[in-house]
Amino acid sequence: MRDLKIPGQRHPEKAHRADQAQPKKPDWIRVKAPVSQGYKDTRDILKTNKLTTVCEEAGCPNVGECWSHGHATMMIMGEICTRGCSFCNVATGRPDALDTFEPGRVAHAVQTLGLKHVVITSVDRDDLDDGGAEHFAQTIRAVRHRSPETTIEVLTPDFLKCSPRALEVVVEAKPDVFNHNLETVPGLYPTVRPGARYFHSLRLLQRVKELDPTMFTKSGIMVGLGEDAQGVRQTMDDMRSADIDFLTIGQYLQPTPKHHRVDRFVTPEEFKEYEKAAYGKGFLMVSATPLTRSSYHAGDDFAKLRAARLEKLGRL
Repeated sequence: MRDLKIPGQRHPEKAHRADQAQPKKPDWIRVKAPVSQGYKDTRDILKTNKLTTVCEEAGCPNVGECWSHGHATMMIMGEICTRGCSFCNVATGRPDALDTFEPGRVAHAVQTLGLKHVVITSVDRDDLDDGGAEHFAQTIRAVRHRSPETTIEVLTPDFLKCSPRALEVVVEAKPDVFNHNLETVPGLYPTVRPGARYFHSLRLLQRVKELDPTMFTKSGIMVGLGEDAQGVRQTMDDMRSADIDFLTIGQYLQPTPKHHRVDRFVTPEEFKEYEKAAYGKGFLMVSATPLTRSSYHAGDDFAKLRAARLEKLGRL
């Protein structure tokens, strides 16, 4: 019997099997080990404030570069996620109770590091009635109080099991950028992101714009999971239909042998083609490289994003 092909997916059955040998990692995806003094200083500040970062928990390849410049992505609400996505290295299980002092410690770390732009993300907290929305809002307000000039980007869960009010709570706290990642093309959701719903995530981002048309929205996907170029371009179109401003595309890297395997390593030339296509579809800002991650160069990219909006308004 022939396999049925799901649109946007190259290999419906074999793409997700972690026990298959993955392709050899090419030179363009390799990074140096973190050894700089800046890296150590950032690590010490985070440790002193008892903070978790997605840089460590998700095994980001850019941690050495980012921490050497004092940039870190804060991960609030603990180290345990209630979801079990096959691409993610964050532990799955029953999380601890929320730490009411965490927003203040995040704000203190942001001030100590002197961050001009901070990214605040979290694990999924399906155990909470609001998915942690109020904790996000408290963290945003605490950072604003201590560092009023710092711009804030949130990378939130999908609030799938919460009332619509959860999203409103975060938007009302006025982050400068609201980011929620689609992660992959819809055809791969059953194996890559089984606890989520593709069109719910799209609607979440669209709803942000309805609540606050001035707020920048951002989303990203990984490639190399088994998708095809047609699926990536269709996902771009879906994002633009939700009025998303900023798109990130990066290479998926398998955290451990138990995780979703790498189907292939996408070449830098293909990333350039995706970038060109995305700008052609109307995104204000696009970051598409093998090492692109949601918060990689987020501060510099936010400055470019604001400039792109002003330029667009100037043409109207």
